[in-house]
Amino acid sequence: MAAKEIKGYIKLQINWGQANPAPPVGPALGQYGVPIQEFTQKFNEQTKDKMGVKLPVVITVYEDRTFDFIVKQPPMSTLIKAKLNLKKGSGVPQKEKVGNMTFDQVKEVATEKMPDLNATCIAGAMKIAQGTARATGVTTDIDGMTKEEIAAKLA
Repeated sequence: MAAKEIKGYIKLQINWGQANPAPPVGPALGQYGVPIQEFTQKFNEQTKDKMGVKLPVVITVYEDRTFDFIVKQPPMSTLIKAKLNLKKGSGVPQKEKVGNMTFDQVKEVATEKMPDLNATCIAGAMKIAQGTARATGVTTDIDGMTKEEIAAKLA
């Protein structure tokens, strides 16, 4: 059996368990001829355990109008805000700080997001989390530490 020809990829952010044919889902799938109702049923069934969390999803559409989809982890900033119980990040992140993450909190966020990152080790993932935290207006206990220092502290 030959591999299916890929027609395209669709990247969306959809709330878990709440996909419906309304925009942005319907129009994005419609232009590729994907059965919208079938996608929404499969997506909602797979993601019903965390209702309301906005998640990135990558839909692979094939020439025969079939599809596969991969649900990714929530965006790093969403994980950071959830860890600190923040409603939103800082409007001026370099001047106004809205919270501080401990070493263990940074490690937890990095571990959760690790499957979606291009980091080869948890120390590298923690540096990525630290950068996102800084852009959100959150300070961390690893500010100023190198990847090697983080790895040594983890060991």
